Amino acid sequence: MAGSTTARDIPILITSPAASSERRVNPSWTVSQLKAKLEPITGIAPSLQTLTLRLPHCPEGTAISAKDDDRTEIGSWSLPAYAEIHVTSTDPSSGTAIPPLSSVPKYEMPVETYSSLPDTVLAYKRAHHIGRFDPHAPELKEKKVADLWKEIEVGEITVGARCILPPSTTRRGTVAYVGLIPEIPGLGPWVGVRLDEPAGKNDGTAGGKRYFDCEPQYGIFVRPERVQVGDWQELGLDDDDDDPDEI
Repeated sequence: MAGSTTARDIPILITSPAASSERRVNPSWTVSQLKAKLEPITGIAPSLQTLTLRLPHCPEGTAISAKDDDRTEIGSWSLPAYAEIHVTSTDPSSGTAIPPLSSVPKYEMPVETYSSLPDTVLAYKRAHHIGRFDPHAPELKEKKVADLWKEIEVGEITVGARCILPPSTTRRGTVAYVGLIPEIPGLGPWVGVRLDEPAGKNDGTAGGKRYFDCEPQYGIFVRPERVQVGDWQELGLDDDDDDPDEI
């Protein structure tokens, strides 16, 4: 006796007036099974669905139906991969179709209401003194800022000093700025580096404000701990790249 085979799924684009989604269908499904699976996608009840098959050579589409939805397999429609099945409702006024998300009113909870609720992340942080609710938070912030300035002092990070950005020893440049940058989130000072090669992220500006001059992609702002000052000369064409982790 020949062994039975299982039909492979076919990728199909399912569309409706309010939805579009690529799904995989199985030719062994009955029409009733297909329509039941289309309801949560389109919001149209199976009994109200009208199906149209759209193909590249026939974009206007061809209506597809069956005399008996419970017995007819959709494989009888010879569905090609990536064909489109467009689903409409026979009663558009019934309200069964899912409206576009842009037309659905959004609820935005006022900040005061959210702050007064007992079972929220904010309430948990407040109860456990986490983050800004930590009574020692101001001291911790001050210490963090002081540590960053200490890093600059100990590392002798000054404008004009040659440096590398570890762990790479080939990403080299010159310190071009040391100080605060309000345009970048985070406490404490930053170090602006003018790189020897276009391996940076900016042209010496942050948030539209210029902190030093350089060509596009030659500038970068990093924290002090990422800068190592020393007698780092510019690399020549014959110098090997000794950093296998950067390409």
